[in-house]
Amino acid sequence: MLADKLSRDLAKAGLEISADQQTKLLAFVALLDKWNKAYNLTSVREPGQMLTRHILDSLVVSPHLNGDRFIDVGTGPGLPGIPLAIINPDKEFVLLDSLGKRIRFQKQVALELGLKNISSVESRVELYQPEQGFDGVLSRAFASVGDMLNWCHHLPAEHGSFYALKGQLSDEEMAGIPEGFVLTDTVRLEVPGLDEQRHLLKLVKA
Repeated sequence: MLADKLSRDLAKAGLEISADQQTKLLAFVALLDKWNKAYNLTSVREPGQMLTRHILDSLVVSPHLNGDRFIDVGTGPGLPGIPLAIINPDKEFVLLDSLGKRIRFQKQVALELGLKNISSVESRVELYQPEQGFDGVLSRAFASVGDMLNWCHHLPAEHGSFYALKGQLSDEEMAGIPEGFVLTDTVRLEVPGLDEQRHLLKLVKA
């Protein structure tokens, strides 16, 4: 049962999430599985794997977020933004992607799950000009850290941070952090059921 797996893995990750939020996370997986057959939103095909590789992989970032307004760039079907929005109803998430089919999926999820704290924007990140900056700029499997910072430099508020979700870290990528940005924290993330490295890099403008 997916519900049992979710509750076990949340406990292992040390995340306390309400029954209602767990129900919404499972409903998100069901929608992702259903739409994926027609729209090819993710290469992960099996709901149990979606739970591990997409949902838990997103949720473990939650304790490290500071602020109220976030943008998830290159969000794809809404990862990590939608799972984070489900368990942080007091925070606001803008989901940015350049592909219309992904945006349509996100809007359907928001409608069916009653999520009031996400908004979806179809745009290339370098062309998107928000009215106000964000407390946090999130990216997961979107680009190299250097490219992320170059493309997203205009998005954070004055004291905002960049949150890059990465797998294994390469020295080459870390050496490619552009001038004008400072790495403030490297967090090793543990995703229950995933036998692969996961890291969160937190960066700010110098």
